[in-house]
Amino acid sequence: MHKILCLNKISAIGTKRFGEAYTFSTEMAEPEGILVRSAAMHDMELPETLLAIARAGAGVNNIPVETCTEKGVVVFNTPGANANAVKELVLCALLLTSRKIPAAIDWVKTLKGEGDAVSKLVEKGKSQFAGPEIKGKKLGVVGLGAIGILVANAAEALGMTVYGYDPFLSVESAWRLSSSVKRSLSLDEIYANCDYISLHLPATKDTKGMINTETLGKMRDGVRILNFARGELCDSEALVEALSSGKAAAYATDFPADCMIGLENVVGLPHLGASTPESEDNCAEMAVDQMKDYLENGNIVNSVNLPSLSMSREPGTRRVCLIHRNVPNTIATLAAVCGKEGINIENMQSKSRGEYAYAILDVSGAAADNALQSLANVEHVIRVRIID
Repeated sequence: MHKILCLNKISAIGTKRFGEAYTFSTEMAEPEGILVRSAAMHDMELPETLLAIARAGAGVNNIPVETCTEKGVVVFNTPGANANAVKELVLCALLLTSRKIPAAIDWVKTLKGEGDAVSKLVEKGKSQFAGPEIKGKKLGVVGLGAIGILVANAAEALGMTVYGYDPFLSVESAWRLSSSVKRSLSLDEIYANCDYISLHLPATKDTKGMINTETLGKMRDGVRILNFARGELCDSEALVEALSSGKAAAYATDFPADCMIGLENVVGLPHLGASTPESEDNCAEMAVDQMKDYLENGNIVNSVNLPSLSMSREPGTRRVCLIHRNVPNTIATLAAVCGKEGINIENMQSKSRGEYAYAILDVSGAAADNALQSLANVEHVIRVRIID
């Protein structure tokens, strides 16, 4: 029986996919897997039995990824599962920042009690909330992952001229991107040309604070910025200054900072990007499926700390899964140990990711547990797992 600890409430649409071979609960001793959404795990003691953590969402800031890797724990996320939900909110933000809709709604509320005069007051006051249409305007999409591609394609369909920037664009992503999206070779090209800029990239040491006084100075006057990726991408104080001076016309974000709250040209939302029942169901299904495939078959899909690697099972074999440091000759040493122990390798695949690597071996021959466990004594091997 596989034991799964759920640190947050996970959609039943997902957990029902576990089946009878699994037991899951919010309290679970010695779990093999952990399902998590937003719960903070950095101060959590990871049990020795733990093999995998699946985050029902894209961001993994709440998970001690480096510690997990050192312990041989695979960390999964669910990229793309909430992409449509975020895309729809970004499209909403395009209109909210253009037409001054939040301010207009708040103003109408002040007319309560005016009786028959409301219609005249509305006609008289509407001009203060005039704003541009998005059709024909230029949108820069920074980051063309699952969400950025959907935003770019949808904006292009709404009549916008879309510029896309992503130096790490995959071939698979490029196939999904509309051919009408203009490729930008630099962020400066986005800054110089676009009326709207939408951010869709992770917060890393290279991207944190990328929207700052210097980069804002490169942008068009009256630029509208949308940040539904990570709050740390923007220097909040620099944005407030740009909004006050008119350099930026509006800012919409799912991550409002204290200094922005209450500003008329800021649309601040409480991290609603993935807050739809459809998104929660999609994330839960993907998280469960990925965890099951790893626990039952050793296959890795959508891991943030180890390479993706899937291999079909060879009939009549035992499967050995090895997490090890990416050091030269490690695979040769593992093969030599198998030969010494009388273990025949029927099929094998190995991939690396940075400092770490992952290998799957389908073996026959003696293949006794004690022989297979001898692989754990190989230098640089972090974890060995046997799947019958």
